[in-house]
Order: sequence, then C-alpha cells, then structure tokens
Amino acid sequence: MDSIIPLGQNNTLAEYMILSGADNRPPMLDKDLYDSWKSRMKLYMQNKEHGRMILELVEHGPLIWPTIEENRVTRTKKYAELSATEKIQADCDLKATNIILQGLPSDIYSLVNHHRVAKDLWEKVQLLMQGTSLTKQERECKLYDAFDKFTHIKGESLHQYYLRFTQLINDMNIYKMKMEQFQVNTKFLNSLPPEWSKFVTDVKLVKDLHTTNFDQLHAYLEQHELHANEVRLMRERSQDPLALVANHQMTPSHFNTYQSSYNNPQFQQQ
Repeated sequence: MDSIIPLGQNNTLAEYMILSGADNRPPMLDKDLYDSWKSRMKLYMQNKEHGRMILELVEHGPLIWPTIEENRVTRTKKYAELSATEKIQADCDLKATNIILQGLPSDIYSLVNHHRVAKDLWEKVQLLMQGTSLTKQERECKLYDAFDKFTHIKGESLHQYYLRFTQLINDMNIYKMKMEQFQVNTKFLNSLPPEWSKFVTDVKLVKDLHTTNFDQLHAYLEQHELHANEVRLMRERSQDPLALVANHQMTPSHFNTYQSSYNNPQFQQQ
C-alpha cells in the first residue's frame, strides 16, 4: 500500500521559494488563506537582517524607550542617545511595520495604515481576518480545487512552474492536508506542456513515483529544459500557417523529386 505522507517535506526549498520572489516583496495577503499568509510572512521576516528580532517585536511588542535624568527631570531618550543595540531594535520595529503593510491588499491597507507599531498592526490584521476567514473544510476545498486545476502557464520557465507548485503544496501542508506522494508527483509531471512529454515519459521510467519527490523530478527535468524549448519552438513554427506554407512551398526541382517518388512502385506500396 502506498504510504501517506505530509506535503511539502522539503521545508528549505519551500522557504526559498517563498522568500525569493521575483522582486523580493513580502507575500501578499489572500483573505481566504490568512493562516497560510501569516506563516509565510513570518518566514519572510526571519530571512531579513535581524530577522529574529523583527519577529520578536511583531509578536511581543516594540522597544520600551529608555529614559535619562537631565537637570533633575526624567525624559525619554532621543534616537541619537540610544545604544547601538537599542537603535537596531527601534529600526527593526519600523521595518516590521513596513513589511506587514507591503503585504496587504489595498482594502485592508486603508483600514490599518494608521498603525505605527508592528505588534498593533499585526494584531489588527488578525482581528479583521477572523471575521472573514473560511472554515477549515472550506479552506481545504479551495486548496484541493487549486491542486486539481493546477497547470503550466504559457511562457513560464520550468523553475517558475516548480516554484508555484511548491507554494501550493506548502499551503496544503500548513493546513495539515495529506496526499499520496505518487499523486503529487503525477500531478507535477502531467501538468507540464506537450514539449515535455518525451522527458516526462523518460523520468517515469527511471524514477519511482511512490518514493521520490517532485524536487528530485524538477532537478532531473531541468537538465533537459533546453531540448524541451527547442521542441516547443519547432511545434510553434509548424502551427504558423505562413511558416507552414514557406516550409512546404515546392520549387520545380522539389516537385519533380516528389512526383518521381510518388510514381515509384515502392512508394505506392507503403
């Protein structure tokens, strides 16, 4: 019997995919998948310089600014008077606030952009999402539907396709959804465009889809991307009516050769 395994076992790769977006922006909030966004946002924060401090400020609150006594009057320190560590902490809270705001859609941003403390902002977003979050069953149905409809997007590279698939599997893993490894691998291979068909067949012959993972399948296929692209270009040219006419337009010598072959008894018997 095939073993049932949790999705997204390769957390390092999943984190790489989440954190290395094309423009390295924070993950954008999907209101139907708040828990997933929250988890990915934490990973994104941790990957930043002083990431652990940033996350600590988001979860437990900002720097309590120290005070000094001056002329028998106690006042809050100015930024220039802070220690090096205190300055980093103050800067990290501002960075955390900016990261969260950049990951919000415009309608949510407009409701919370007055918050200047990262913890307050984080908690306000959570409060807003609690009223609109889907039930666990609804979330699972949405993800299963996305998995079922997942396919290659025209123009994207194999690596971009792989990153999108990794994100989907990681989202499913966050909700503790489990699928057979064979099913995940088959979906990854069968959703590739036609130019990959030969290489998909080859990889099915050399890899056991019950025990391997799609990270290994991607690594194997990546070696053949140049050839797959060549197949795609040839197919696109053959589907272009003008190119087809140009390729098949016969000169008199070509016609004579063709006519001679056609009149050959051996050709007619084929």
